[in-house]
Amino acid sequence: MAGLGKRMRPHTLTVPKPLIPIAGKPIVQRLVEDIAKVCGEEVEEVNFIIHSSFGKDVEKRLKAIAESVGAKGLISYQDTPLGTAHAILCAAESLSGNLVVAFADTLFKANFKLAKGHPNTIWVQKVEDPKPFGVVKLDADNRITDFIEKPETFVSDLAIIGIYYFQDGENLKNELQYLLDNDVKDKGEYQLTNALENMKNKGVEFVPGQVDEWLDCGNKNSTVATNERYLTYLPEKDLIGSSSVIQNSVLIPPVYIAEGAIIKNSVVGPYVSVGKGSTVEHSIISSTIVQENAKVKEANVKNSMIGNHAEVKGKAVDLSLGDYNVIHI
Repeated sequence: MAGLGKRMRPHTLTVPKPLIPIAGKPIVQRLVEDIAKVCGEEVEEVNFIIHSSFGKDVEKRLKAIAESVGAKGLISYQDTPLGTAHAILCAAESLSGNLVVAFADTLFKANFKLAKGHPNTIWVQKVEDPKPFGVVKLDADNRITDFIEKPETFVSDLAIIGIYYFQDGENLKNELQYLLDNDVKDKGEYQLTNALENMKNKGVEFVPGQVDEWLDCGNKNSTVATNERYLTYLPEKDLIGSSSVIQNSVLIPPVYIAEGAIIKNSVVGPYVSVGKGSTVEHSIISSTIVQENAKVKEANVKNSMIGNHAEVKGKAVDLSLGDYNVIHI
């Protein structure tokens, strides 16, 4: 999660993309919790690979996320974007034993368990346009035969979604180190797919994994859509904070209203998340993420993200408003 999240600006100018909330929790917290649920044994350690500019407050929050699933939290740094293989190798101290690697702009819903003896697995999903993704090819026995990074011509529509399970993290580390030692690059970067291809050529078998749903958080629209889907998964008891204030208003479920949020004379929902300390007055909001300590007044807002401490007042809009901005329409 070391990227600077340029596709999510202005929201990532003040907060790293994986800490943007989905249904009241940061993206990366949702991801860690979902991985912990599918692991067949306790998660001992979570190593977050970040940019050093994220700061100590972010690091403290990340370690708390690891501790919330009973794991030790570690921080590693990738300050130069040299590719996925390089990023993972930045966490070399954690690359041993049974290992899950996940990229923090991907969420998923699944119904499986990673029991001991589970084969090396690359989770994939069929996509209409595979060009922006790494993809895999399969043989007749459903084993992965090829890894191709961002194919310019069609070879497969099975996109790698960014979640991997390895039986032997040490072996992965050695293959990643080989790429750097021998300056093996693809499209100008050290790619994880090249390490996987080398492992496969040496006899390591990989199988494709299937998830029930792949949820992308790569840009504003996809993040709003992922928030919508997540709200449908959560139990009703987890959606409305006990200290929230809802006066003369209509909530159209599913909606998430955080602790300390205030909703007055408004229609909120469906598919809305309102963060801690935020206020919505005399407004209509649907399909929107309102982050913490924001104010929405006399507005008709849909398909939007409103940042922390931002203020909106006005007419119907489709917004991507960063932290601390004020807009009267």
